[in-house]
Amino acid sequence: MKANAYGHGAYEFASVMAKAGADYFAVALPEEGVQLRKAGITLPILVLTAGVDSFEDIIEYNLEPGIPNMYTLKAFEKVALEKGVSSYPVHIKLDTGMHRLGFMTSELDELTSFLPSCSSVRVKSCYSHLAVSEDPSQDEFTLDQISLFRSNADKVSEAVGYKPMYHCLNSAGIERFTQYQFDMVRLGIGIYGISALPDVKLSAAASFKVKILQIKNLKPEDGTVGYGRWGKVAPEGTTIATIPCGYADGIDRHLGRGNACFLVNGHRVPTIGNICMDMCMIDITGVDAKVGDEVTVFGENPSAQELADILGTIPYEIMTSIPSRVERVIVD
Repeated sequence: MKANAYGHGAYEFASVMAKAGADYFAVALPEEGVQLRKAGITLPILVLTAGVDSFEDIIEYNLEPGIPNMYTLKAFEKVALEKGVSSYPVHIKLDTGMHRLGFMTSELDELTSFLPSCSSVRVKSCYSHLAVSEDPSQDEFTLDQISLFRSNADKVSEAVGYKPMYHCLNSAGIERFTQYQFDMVRLGIGIYGISALPDVKLSAAASFKVKILQIKNLKPEDGTVGYGRWGKVAPEGTTIATIPCGYADGIDRHLGRGNACFLVNGHRVPTIGNICMDMCMIDITGVDAKVGDEVTVFGENPSAQELADILGTIPYEIMTSIPSRVERVIVD
């Protein structure tokens, strides 16, 4: 549920997933977990990037911190002792090759020596993150990561005298390395309809839709459309529709000037002119449309992946760029 559920609306999506049978949620930051708790979400919540400044909130709201190093572990133990908390669930992050956060193998001796005497915490899980699980050409690296993860997680289990949950598979890992699911998997982008496999098409979990505000039939002498006069009226005339979404709504300016197409009444129509802050224009010449008709910016067609390809980025960025001012509506 991190990053506002990849832009889909954290509470809205968490509510749906809880009803669908999710066992655990994960967020990036403590504030995200607190927001879910205040909204009434009761499932366990792992905070992947717990930091060191929000442990009081983590304990107050019954969140479960990821612990990536000894500094964080000792800082959390200090707060837990001050709060009179014992056996508080924590998750040990192991660095197996991503080299972002987590205990390196060389740091395990200190960790495994400290944990047995740390009564304020109980290791709920050991986890790691795969760097290239979507890339078949680097499967040897991924398999080495998984092997190292299992070995190092076993060392933690042996030190504490019980078996925490193990998990290391992200969405691509779930699809491509099903034999290494261990006790839990962390389904991220896959929930939202993006597959790591080129021949697998998942259904988009959400569509970005708006309604036409105004339609103009422009003549050649009307000249241009939008800021900078980048939109040119065709010699035979151009029909444009103005829609209420712009770069303040996550519609990247590079999608303007005809670089992207949106869907109107079954027809793909190009943008025309520059994307504005709160609006943009589309060329609906020859399309039967009226004010109030629905326009799909992305969903099944065009997909977030298509827009990402145009921008030279990934669909994660398309989705997480949609701000909170854009209303999220759950439909059955």
